[in-house]
Amino acid sequence: MRVLALGGVIGPVVFIATWALAGSTRAGYSPADDAISDLAAGGASTRVAMTIAFVVYGLGMVAFAFALRETLDGTAWVAALITGIATIGVAMTPLGGWSGDGAHAAFAGLGYVSIVALPLLAAGPFGARGARRAALASRAVALVGAACLLASTLGPAHGLWQRLGLTVADAWIVAVALVLVCATTPDGNHSNATTVPPSSRSRQA
Repeated sequence: MRVLALGGVIGPVVFIATWALAGSTRAGYSPADDAISDLAAGGASTRVAMTIAFVVYGLGMVAFAFALRETLDGTAWVAALITGIATIGVAMTPLGGWSGDGAHAAFAGLGYVSIVALPLLAAGPFGARGARRAALASRAVALVGAACLLASTLGPAHGLWQRLGLTVADAWIVAVALVLVCATTPDGNHSNATTVPPSSRSRQA
């Protein structure tokens, strides 16, 4: 369980670090005005690094999804799984690549919806367990993330809004993943100190 939960830490950290470094060093690229996907576009000097980061993020989210499935009731884990799969789809359909930009946009849009849905779907189970602050924070993250990602599709500085929206959501993912890592013992059992106790699925198992 710890290994799976670590996917929710490693994936976002690698993803954010890569787009931050690649975006700041690539000539003619504006992190405020250009999308993250432009760093992995066909012919871009940063294509390989950013593509690898997309894949690492996607695989990390898939692993995190299965950790979440065993520790939190509800369907938040499905949103995490879709986010991972959609991100891998983004990597496999680069801008200016073999599939055309339409396929890339479809995967990106699906990823936007699922990453916003993830904390929103987790808020209910958190609240049911009495973790009111976690539930409130989750709803706030979903609201801020949705607003920023929507702004990234409508107006100027779309690169900045995209980064803000994704970073807010990724920070939530990392925080929850770290709770899961710290809440499990080496044999996979849950400690008494966790604020995210095992879900009904794991209790029944």
